[in-house]
Amino acid sequence: MAISISVVLLLVILAVVFLRNGALKLSHAVVCVLLGFYLASTSMAPTIHNGMAATADIVSGLRP
Repeated sequence: MAISISVVLLLVILAVVFLRNGALKLSHAVVCVLLGFYLASTSMAPTIHNGMAATADIVSGLRP
């Protein structure tokens, strides 16, 4: 578990640096995809899923 959290934190830091740099290349996209896979296997996955589902419900309920 400690290794998984360390990898997730490293990938989060790399993704933030890449996005702030403004130059998202193929290697940066691969890091972001790996971050998604690692986050899906952590205990944070249900919380992230519920948050995204709640956000999608709010957005879909908006009327222009």
